[in-house]
Amino acid sequence: MHRNDMLAKMFDNSKIWDFIIIGGGATGLGTALEASSRGYQTLLVEQHDFGKGTSSRSTKLVHGGVRYLQQGNVSLVLEALKERGLLLQNAPHLVNKLKFIVPTYRWWDKPYYGIGLKLYDLLSGKHSFGASKILSKADVLHHIPVIEPKNLKGGILYYDGQFDDARLLVNLAQTAEEQGAVVLNYMQAIQLKKSGERISGVVVQDMESGSETELRARAVINATGVFTDGIRILDDPTVRPMIAPSQGVHIVLDRSFLPGDSALMIPRTSDGRVLFAIPWLDRVIVGTTDTPVNALSFEPAAKTGELAFLLEHAAQYLSKDPAAEDVKSVFVGLRPLVSLGKDKKTAAISRDYMIQISKSGLVTITGGKWTTYRKMAQDTIDHALRVAQLKPNPSVSERLPIHGYDADAAKFGDLKLYGTDAGAIQELVRQNPKYGERLHPELPIVAGEVIWAVRNEMARTVEDVLARRTRALFLDARASMEMAPVVAGLMAAEMGKNEDWISDQVATFRKLAHGYLIKS
Repeated sequence: MHRNDMLAKMFDNSKIWDFIIIGGGATGLGTALEASSRGYQTLLVEQHDFGKGTSSRSTKLVHGGVRYLQQGNVSLVLEALKERGLLLQNAPHLVNKLKFIVPTYRWWDKPYYGIGLKLYDLLSGKHSFGASKILSKADVLHHIPVIEPKNLKGGILYYDGQFDDARLLVNLAQTAEEQGAVVLNYMQAIQLKKSGERISGVVVQDMESGSETELRARAVINATGVFTDGIRILDDPTVRPMIAPSQGVHIVLDRSFLPGDSALMIPRTSDGRVLFAIPWLDRVIVGTTDTPVNALSFEPAAKTGELAFLLEHAAQYLSKDPAAEDVKSVFVGLRPLVSLGKDKKTAAISRDYMIQISKSGLVTITGGKWTTYRKMAQDTIDHALRVAQLKPNPSVSERLPIHGYDADAAKFGDLKLYGTDAGAIQELVRQNPKYGERLHPELPIVAGEVIWAVRNEMARTVEDVLARRTRALFLDARASMEMAPVVAGLMAAEMGKNEDWISDQVATFRKLAHGYLIKS
């Protein structure tokens, strides 16, 4: 996957694209894959890097949504459980089953949550990840020895899924390209072109060169997540907003706070959300909050109260109480919740998705969640086909392996998230042993991964490598800052950049990474 190759294909001015998709997160890349795998001429443009926003900042779960079952939204849970199973089927190198423990501190909680999770099992049907079961206090302490034992009555064990969101995004982009799509990061849609009253194309600006290009399309799809309303305003400045964004904050701790192979799930906290403590890439993620926000940003910041909330609740359920100085990184994601103007509390707004077609033919897909990205994409293309007036080809995405597919990726060790690409990275290291050197003693990331990201994954900046091609920024912000000069040097040698570029990249990344630290 090479950006210059993509640019050459985009600049073919004789082409009328069947679909131009705006937005390079889960929904946009999923839609690009859905369209291209059905045989349609597809172009996707993303103004920053793939997954720069919400799609790289999730709780790293592929799940049906226990909370939505609690709310009575059985149809959403059914759909998500099916899609959870399909993700494990199609991307086993990135998705794994994970045990969750729900501790109970009141005697009536055990049957209440036990029955609910048995229903969760039943709804999963053939896509089940494993049967739930009631646990005694001794069982809970066996699975999570560090759980707070005072007043512990027992608990429930159930299974859900876990994944690496940013790595899946990269693999979705690669799969879409393999299916014939053109996908471009750092390419911003700045204007919607119309023929009469109908949208006929998009004007895009290359954020690297500054050049502008007008592109023609049979249908334009807005898949920009929390930034949905901005594209809708390009179409019609009078539209009412449909997004009520909220932010979810996560803190990352050392693995010693939750050793073992089980995650902790608290069904209801004081703000009404589910709270998780999850082992992930040899760290522990604790999240998430739910706070309404008004201002949209690619780099949302955690509020002091949100951080205090997470530390307080982690201390409430873990015998080893984390303090601010124990936090390795803080990351914040914005949820594109769809509101019809009635809901005030974002935790109560539905995670269902919405597809809207404007009078001019702009197709907007928004809402939803990571787990259901494929179904959202399928429904979007089904609707967009009518706008484009194209012959409908059947969807094939349910059984389409994602790039890197390997059912036994664990054999690659620290490179397992690359799936079948791990062998190519290992070959790079064999050819140049320096590429096998770790970039930091705290993280198992080697120089060869930087080279691979530049050559094959369209990484353009130090941030692209340390935040999304690897997860260094999310796992340990301080360590990532220390890695930045070496990463910049490796990238500069590959990309033909000079010392000024290296200095600028290091300074820019370090400034960004400071926002992932708790301020003292």
